[in-house]
Amino acid sequence: MILSPYELRHKIHENPELSLEEYQTTELLEKTIKEAATFYNLDINVYRPLKTGLIVEYNGGSGDEYLLFRADIDALNIKEKTKVDFKSKNEYMHACGHDVHTAILYGFFLNVIKNKVNKNIVFLFQPAEESKGGAQRVIESGILDKYNIKAAFALHVNDEFPVGTIASTRGTLFASALEFFVDFEGVSSHLAFPHQSKNALNALRIFLDVLDKLPKNPMEPFVIGVGKVSAGSAINILPGNSHVEGSIRGVDSENSLKYFEDMKNILSGIKTMTGVDYSLSKGSFYSEVVNDSLLYDKFIPKLSKTFNFVDCGLKMTGEDFGFISKKYPALMCWLGSSKGEHHGLHNPEFLPPDEVIDVGIKVFETFLD
Repeated sequence: MILSPYELRHKIHENPELSLEEYQTTELLEKTIKEAATFYNLDINVYRPLKTGLIVEYNGGSGDEYLLFRADIDALNIKEKTKVDFKSKNEYMHACGHDVHTAILYGFFLNVIKNKVNKNIVFLFQPAEESKGGAQRVIESGILDKYNIKAAFALHVNDEFPVGTIASTRGTLFASALEFFVDFEGVSSHLAFPHQSKNALNALRIFLDVLDKLPKNPMEPFVIGVGKVSAGSAINILPGNSHVEGSIRGVDSENSLKYFEDMKNILSGIKTMTGVDYSLSKGSFYSEVVNDSLLYDKFIPKLSKTFNFVDCGLKMTGEDFGFISKKYPALMCWLGSSKGEHHGLHNPEFLPPDEVIDVGIKVFETFLD
């Protein structure tokens, strides 16, 4: 009995795993995919370029060109608050829809092998999209270099749009995303003796005050934000340590990297003012996702005949499909998932309906023409 895309989605959703820890997910995918290939009496090649994630090679075409279709498989460190019977059994959840993306790619794979599609296709079930740069790691493994990849495609669910709506744009769809971390190292003291301290909380406060005041091009979309700060251990102790985590988003990776370098000047000035030392480091760094103009012009008119298409323009969301779009001509689209509700991505109540899977499969099939 072949597992249906809905059943696969539910199993993955019940057992979510974090970036580069998707061991059960990978085992389930490999087992399910090989069983389906056996059922249809088809020989396929399945590879693990990393410890988690899969590449499935399908050879149905006569030439040497391949199409690449990608889905991400990792979850988020968020406790689920939905009430579905297949809700997460652990502390993590698929709050970004990667369970749906995986089910779409699997359902598309089933249709390809069932209908013996006359194309060469690489199905990439990619780990670690949310953090740790899974797409870049797959590329650096060298496995994709064995294929003459003509074009690459991906989808991302979004409850900003209703089910049946496809959204995309020409050029940059997702911004580049650069995570940064700052640790301030000072000297703590009792608050009654502030002259004995090098207050790391003060250093943090000054940093936040001036962070967004660096010169920026007003004609270029650019966002910098801090999502996490920490300092202190007691109500009457001036902190000797503090910590900041944030992200830089823009349409040009080089400008984001320059901004990161300019942050060192801010921190150096703060050290001079306060005596508090610092360390600045990068986290994940994702290139912007750029849609290829030729692919956009070829497929968007076709999608518009079947689905409600919206030109959504640039979104400042980050996506590591950018590494793939940098290496190959690529096209990515938002896949509407709302039936009236809107929770947003990375929300404990985010839960696309199963029917989105069928829409996504049809979109991928459109890209075969």
